Amino acid sequence: MNGETDAPVVELEGAAFAYGGEPVLTGVTGALAPGQALALVGPNGSGKTTLLRALLGMVDIVAGRVRVAGAAPGRARPGSLSYVPQISDLDPDFPVTALEVVLMGTYSRLGLLRRPGPALRARCREALDAVGLGDAAARRFGTLSGGQRQRVLLARCVAARPELVLLDEPFNGLDQPNRDALLRILTDLKNDGVGVVVSTHDLVLAREVCEQVALLAGRQIAFGPRQEVLVPRLVEEAYGSSGADRLLDLGAR
Repeated sequence: MNGETDAPVVELEGAAFAYGGEPVLTGVTGALAPGQALALVGPNGSGKTTLLRALLGMVDIVAGRVRVAGAAPGRARPGSLSYVPQISDLDPDFPVTALEVVLMGTYSRLGLLRRPGPALRARCREALDAVGLGDAAARRFGTLSGGQRQRVLLARCVAARPELVLLDEPFNGLDQPNRDALLRILTDLKNDGVGVVVSTHDLVLAREVCEQVALLAGRQIAFGPRQEVLVPRLVEEAYGSSGADRLLDLGAR
C-alpha cells in the first residue's frame, strides 16, 4: 500500500498547541515512521485529543514545527490521511449503509463530480471482507453494534489507502472479540506501511500494537519507544502515584 519512503509520516519539533488562548499542550518533539503506531497516553485533559486534532489541522500551532504526511497539518495531499472518531461522536440515525460509509473514505481521491466505479466498489467490499463484515455491506450503519461500526470505519481506512490513520479512543466500550479484531486490523495496516496514531487510555493496546508512545500531561513527559516510556517513573510523573499504579497494573494484564 505504502512504504515507498522512509520519511516520517509525523514530525513534531518543540510544538505547542492552543485554542486561541494560552497553550494547552507544550514541548512535543518526536517522529513516527511509516508502518509504525504511536500511542498518545495521559490522564484526562493531558492533551491527547488536542494533539490528535492538531495533526488534523484543527488546533493552532503556537510554537515549534509540525509536519503530517510531508506537509503542514491540514495541507496534506487528498487521501493521505484518514481519521476514525470515537463511536460516541457518530450519528447512528444517518441513513447510510456500511458499504456507503467505506466508499466515503475514497471520495477525496476521486475529485469533484466523479462517481465511484465498479473497481472502487469492489475494493470497498474487499475492505469490509478484511474486517470480517463483508456480509454487512447492505446493512444500515446505525443498526450495527459499536464494535462493528468501529470496524467499518477501519475498513474505510483500508479502502482509502492512506499514509496515516488517526484514531480517537478506538476501543472504548468494545467487547473482547471486537478488540481482537481491531488489533488485527491495525497490525495489517502497519504491515502495509501505514502510520497509525492512537489516542488511548488503554496500556494493553499501547503495548500490543504501538512501537512508540507519547506520554502527555499538558506537556510532553516522554516520547519514544514504548519500553522506554511506559515505565513507572514516567507514568507516575504524568498520572501521580495512585493513578500510575492502577494504570500499570491494568497494562500488565
